[in-house]
Amino acid sequence: METSARRDRDAEGRARNARPRDGLGRPLPYGAEGVARQPEGVQRVPAETLREAQRLLDAGMPFHAHEVFEDAWKAGPAQEEPLWRGLAQLAVGLTHAARGNSRGGASLLERGTGSLARYAAREGVPTYGIDLDGLAVWARELSARLPAPVDAATEAPRLTG
Repeated sequence: METSARRDRDAEGRARNARPRDGLGRPLPYGAEGVARQPEGVQRVPAETLREAQRLLDAGMPFHAHEVFEDAWKAGPAQEEPLWRGLAQLAVGLTHAARGNSRGGASLLERGTGSLARYAAREGVPTYGIDLDGLAVWARELSARLPAPVDAATEAPRLTG
């Protein structure tokens, strides 16, 4: 069977695209030099999640930061899912904006901001020092500038105050 006709699979047999990706998560041709993927299913404490995601954001790799947030929402307590999902949506919003997809970027920035606002409105939920208000301002300002070109590294938000 021809390589392009087969479906890539991971070690457990699940469908998983094995093509290399660039820093914004875009698939590259097989055999091209890509950026190392974030390992999936890594369990981190919230401070580690925030450190790793901030490192990736600062490096201009918001797609990869989104994967770190996704691990946190899948492995963490159910009550915190909107926090980590909202952060992942902001990271993907920045990804789309940097790829030139201003409509998708604006939509995800809005959804992420909404998720974080609903989370923050709940009584007694942990925020781990995340500057939820500052992220909302950042997302609204970035969205308002679209479709202007976006550099993911210089536009990366600060997650904590």
